[in-house]
Amino acid sequence: MLPKYKRILLKLSGESLMGDKNFGLDSTVIAQYALEIKQLTDLGVQVAIVIGGGNIYRGMNEAETGIERAQGDYMGMLATVINGMALQSGLEKAGVYTRLQSAIKMEQIAEPYIRRRAMRHLEKGRVVIFGAGTGNPYFTTDTAGSLRAIEIKADVILKGTRVDGIYTADPEKDKNATKFSHITFADCIQKNLGVMDMTAFTLCMENNLPIVVFDMNKPGNLLSVVSGENVGTLVH
Repeated sequence: MLPKYKRILLKLSGESLMGDKNFGLDSTVIAQYALEIKQLTDLGVQVAIVIGGGNIYRGMNEAETGIERAQGDYMGMLATVINGMALQSGLEKAGVYTRLQSAIKMEQIAEPYIRRRAMRHLEKGRVVIFGAGTGNPYFTTDTAGSLRAIEIKADVILKGTRVDGIYTADPEKDKNATKFSHITFADCIQKNLGVMDMTAFTLCMENNLPIVVFDMNKPGNLLSVVSGENVGTLVH
């Protein structure tokens, strides 16, 4: 089987690693994700990953936490490195060679983010996990995902979520919400669909980088998307 995409950036939320828990990491979910990613690397697909940190710390609401926004964002970046280490461990257990790169220097546990080195790892078949967001406060991990995808010349961003695509409304709240199989960037903005935050979304639009939003928790979905099957919603 020939995959549709040769190099992908997989964007995962930190919350997805919680499984059914209210906080932290679920080893079963991590093992499942590792096996799904291994299916891609076995096909020769080059995989880069950006994970959020919301399962450990969400550094957005200063009024609620009492922590200054910039400080909270740095805490969130550290949370993404913890998630990256957990996924790296799961991938290596599954027999996948992995490198963790951090936008904030922490030499003992991660390489510094160097674009050319990241691309070389991908060419050698290693999965590269990008931790610590962009290294700057006020930017989300969605923006980090978009930026890294453009930098490494990925063919597509695959945004793994809890829902199986983009809907006219929140399908968890509105039974009549209908799903788009594909939609343009302009339509997403016009309909205010909130696929990603605006900075991340604009980066993709300006660089003509397609996004596929799909349900990461359904086994086999990731492979189906990369194979070009009509899974999730394609934004182009």
